[in-house]
Amino acid sequence: MRVLLVKTSSMGDVVHALPAASDMVRQIPGLELDWLVEAPFAAIPRMHAGVRRVIPMAWRKWRKRLGTPETWRAIGELRRGLRRERYDLVLDLQGLVKSALWGLQARGPLAGYDRHSAREALAALCYTRRSPVSRELHAIERCRRLAAAQLGYPMPACAPEFGIAAPTGQWRPGADHAVLIPCASKAVKMWPEANWIELGRRFARHGWLPVVLWGSEPERQTAQRIAAGCAGVVPPFLSVSDCAAVLGGAAAIVGLDTGFSHLGAALGRPTVGIYCDHEPGLTGITGGARVASIGGKGAPPSLAAVQALVEDQIASLNAAR
Repeated sequence: MRVLLVKTSSMGDVVHALPAASDMVRQIPGLELDWLVEAPFAAIPRMHAGVRRVIPMAWRKWRKRLGTPETWRAIGELRRGLRRERYDLVLDLQGLVKSALWGLQARGPLAGYDRHSAREALAALCYTRRSPVSRELHAIERCRRLAAAQLGYPMPACAPEFGIAAPTGQWRPGADHAVLIPCASKAVKMWPEANWIELGRRFARHGWLPVVLWGSEPERQTAQRIAAGCAGVVPPFLSVSDCAAVLGGAAAIVGLDTGFSHLGAALGRPTVGIYCDHEPGLTGITGGARVASIGGKGAPPSLAAVQALVEDQIASLNAAR
């Protein structure tokens, strides 16, 4: 059986779809699973042993250059790649009009959420097969339930299995380390720099080198200020794959509600997620190690509350030794 999974972005959403992929390959022996994803996040499904082929796309870039012949050539090449073979099912886990339209480019019946469940109701008009899945469930469970309904197996009772392992990265901290992820795409998600410095100092006192991740020039400057205040280190610009390597080797992770925080938890590392812009209920940090989500919309957590979770992580790690 051949299935094309459509989950293109963002990074956290791609991470949340991994347990559904694990369910599919475990429940259906011999399943050949391909994945359509935005190119910057293609490293994530490539880490999953059950994914046969990752098909990268660049819609985020193309939509800004729709007037150029190069863009249309690239779109045409992607469409030919999607139609290279016939799928028994094309499963849109995104539930958006754009993801549904891309799913229609592949050869095979397109399935997704019904109009009451999809993130954009119009997307359901594109599907030949639809399933109701409550929008009040965590994003991971929504993906798992849709896959189970469309592929005809019972919803697994086990905890989510992300099925990924950290790759070997090009950059290494060179010491036992903990990771801070203080940067986000929106200012409203941010948490005070002074708080990050205090967390970094706590990690340093425990013998872990604080590694401060970043993704843009303004974020690099923020990371440098935080690292300077806690004797930490700022890596060079890292690809998603190289960041995964750093996260996968971390003793502990504290990060904002960003894709890298979710990726660290998916890699089985103790992770605390800080939420300042929205409630964590439907997208809370999930993973196989000790994880926690704290804060909410308009209610950033206090330093003391986050420190308490970090102390709990450290105590748990010490007890496991």
